[in-house]
Amino acid sequence: MQIAALETFLAIAEAGSFHAAARGLNVTQTAVSARIKALETALGVALFERGPAGTRLSLAGQRFRPHAEQMLRTWTFVTAEMAAGPGARGALRLGAQLSLWDALLVDMAVWLEQEQGVVPFTLNYDHALDMGVAVAERLVDLALVHDRPTQPGIEVTDLPDERLTLVSDQPLTLGRDEMPLFINLEFCAEYDRLWQQVMPPGSRQHIVLGNAAMGLRYLMRRGGVGYFPDTMVMGSLRRGRLHAVRGAPEMRLACRAIHLRDNPGLGQIETAITGLRKLRGGR
Repeated sequence: MQIAALETFLAIAEAGSFHAAARGLNVTQTAVSARIKALETALGVALFERGPAGTRLSLAGQRFRPHAEQMLRTWTFVTAEMAAGPGARGALRLGAQLSLWDALLVDMAVWLEQEQGVVPFTLNYDHALDMGVAVAERLVDLALVHDRPTQPGIEVTDLPDERLTLVSDQPLTLGRDEMPLFINLEFCAEYDRLWQQVMPPGSRQHIVLGNAAMGLRYLMRRGGVGYFPDTMVMGSLRRGRLHAVRGAPEMRLACRAIHLRDNPGLGQIETAITGLRKLRGGR
């Protein structure tokens, strides 16, 4: 394991010198140098640049730093889970394929704490990561996806569809008024097919913002139209800050919770799915 080397790397990055890091870690400077040399050899890059002004991260070291921090956080979770014993609950790793459900994951985490007691969890918002693969490879325990996964051994729970409404910063009627800039969130192939059927061919100038929260903020500050989840826009619609485009059909996207059938944290996963059903029960 390179845990000590990772801790040493981050200590040097923070302190700015091998000597200060050795003092902070209560080890010899020779040990610090040996750990970094072993780490650099394993990675095949130099992590630090040494000069009269001190020690600083190389470009490779700057790229490596967030990975080192993430690996140490993961190691902390793992050691805490192992130390808790075989009957204890571990950290539940949650993920989402689309930026549609970032807020839903947060709401579920709050529900787990309030209704079930404090439950350790980590949230993964890497929307570019294929969550079917992530679940199959045990990178996350439970994920929200649109497409039904093809990987073997995955259990799928269908949740109420996500309903999206075409909204604008100004009152508009589809087919009668000229459509302004379209905010394309590029959620999935079905989303692309549906919006292209709705938006008039002559008004398909659009900007791609693949995150729903970013796209909505852009629309409200700059103006335009876009399909957004009802849960994100209902408050602004009530206050008159946004307007539903008249004559535009609503859009529905499937929402599915997926997990491995043989996941050792199945009890926690089932509890989380219960929370998801409660949170989405009114939709």
